Amino acid sequence: MPDTPHVDLQTNRPHSARVYDYIMGGKDNFAADRETAAKVLADWPGLRTSMLANRSCMHRMARYLTGLGVKQFIDVGTGIPSSPNLHEVVQESVPEARIVYIDNDLIVLTHARALLTGTPAGRIAYIQADMRTPEVLLGHPSLHEVIDLKQPVALTVIAMLQFVEDAQGLVESLLEPLSPGSHLAITIPTNELAPESEQLAREYTDRGIPMYLRTRAEVERLFTGMELLDPGVVPMPRWHPAPGDQPLSDTATNMYAAVGRKP
Repeated sequence: MPDTPHVDLQTNRPHSARVYDYIMGGKDNFAADRETAAKVLADWPGLRTSMLANRSCMHRMARYLTGLGVKQFIDVGTGIPSSPNLHEVVQESVPEARIVYIDNDLIVLTHARALLTGTPAGRIAYIQADMRTPEVLLGHPSLHEVIDLKQPVALTVIAMLQFVEDAQGLVESLLEPLSPGSHLAITIPTNELAPESEQLAREYTDRGIPMYLRTRAEVERLFTGMELLDPGVVPMPRWHPAPGDQPLSDTATNMYAAVGRKP
């Protein structure tokens, strides 16, 4: 990866990846991130439980997709690495798998350089880009060095679409160049499960991180033109729970999960 030029990390403003890092017990965050995290946790103490459920759901999705034969992954909105990362889960069963991580935070980039190493048979790359500019990230040379877009790809967008106003347009732009047989896996906050979600979204938005909640119908529309795989759009704990998973009620999380296949 080439050297990164000096970039203002805007440590006086909260960033979604760093807020998440603090809530999950990480150390790569700043005062603005911790203040935001403290306020949203005060409004909804169960947020950390929902975040843990989200990470567990991501692991299940990765195993599910490799079980379908997927060997290429583009992960949009990677966040600060926390083991096991996507590539660790994927390459455990498919050592030759190729994974491209995408995020726009320089702290994430620093950790990715140090920590995101995979199997000798596989490939991993990290791209610093804003997911709201799909033409930039999909045209990035590093992506094309690792990912063959003529072959099926799993596009994973985990707990990120709430930060995009036009989620429908973004998803369509990201899926357009992917080959038939590719998959879209998402988790996304809603205002239909945990009642605290509305206050959570207001708090993020008031602190400079606009958050948009979606209904189940809106999430289903994200899969327009795709085959929505079983069990459809469901609360995260009900998306293919693994044996031994801690049972959680639908209202214990504020997110839907779903996977679709591009015909």
